[in-house]
Amino acid sequence: MAEFEIRSASAREIGLMRDWADEEGWNPGDSDRWAFAVADPEGFLIGRLDGEPVGCISAVRYGTGFGFIGFYITRPAVRGRGYGMRLWQAGMDRLQGRTVGLDGVVDQQENYRRSGFVRAWNNVRFEGVPAAGGGAGALPEGVSLVDGRSLSFGRLAAYDRRFFPQARHAFLAAWVGLPGRRAVAAVRDGEMRGFGVVRPCSGASRIGPLYAADKQVAAALVHALAAEGQGAAVAVDVPDCNGLAMELVAELGLSPTFEAARMYSGPVPEVDRAGLFGVTSLELG
Repeated sequence: MAEFEIRSASAREIGLMRDWADEEGWNPGDSDRWAFAVADPEGFLIGRLDGEPVGCISAVRYGTGFGFIGFYITRPAVRGRGYGMRLWQAGMDRLQGRTVGLDGVVDQQENYRRSGFVRAWNNVRFEGVPAAGGGAGALPEGVSLVDGRSLSFGRLAAYDRRFFPQARHAFLAAWVGLPGRRAVAAVRDGEMRGFGVVRPCSGASRIGPLYAADKQVAAALVHALAAEGQGAAVAVDVPDCNGLAMELVAELGLSPTFEAARMYSGPVPEVDRAGLFGVTSLELG
């Protein structure tokens, strides 16, 4: 009888999880795993069958009351044998007693509902080269764009907390600071009015997070971040609960390519949805 075991993933195995996600067509960031690993080093679980990695899940703890499920993958050759359910249970056991979030792909959403998850909104991935002048309009008076890494980390972390259920300092520091990424902030009179990060991926470079006080600021951030790719395509995961964000990607000429439901088990966290133009990551929230 084959022996199946689940344990915390090594740093190398977190990289393997990223490669599996790429094979699934999820277009993970080239260096995302380094930020993921510091978010909760023991929150990445790997399933081994007779010593061979065949499945994974992440169950990352944030603060004392929130957790996020991601990287829920079973390799095609062993699907339908119950190993995925065992990984799921191991991940949920690790987050017991917390509100848990996830981004569920379409064909798994009914399973998540049966596990007690409720849809809060859909995250729709839009891709393409932003149209010149799309989302047109000058920045609001007094607002300027600056290198996000030039701001104090305390300011960035406080601003990020408006859009995420718990503080995530270690993750955020790595997410913004990894080589090959660009972070841009919108500032007026010392107050942050927007923030975004772009990172290289296997396919279109992904923008996330994308926070903004209004559509004009969000448009300016997208154009500034997209300029890093010198005309290459970008992608952003847009919450459909933000009507202005959906308007913006249409004006930018971006096309929908992928969709997942943001779902929660437990109370739906209160975040600034009106300012959330693009989520950080479908894997870690």
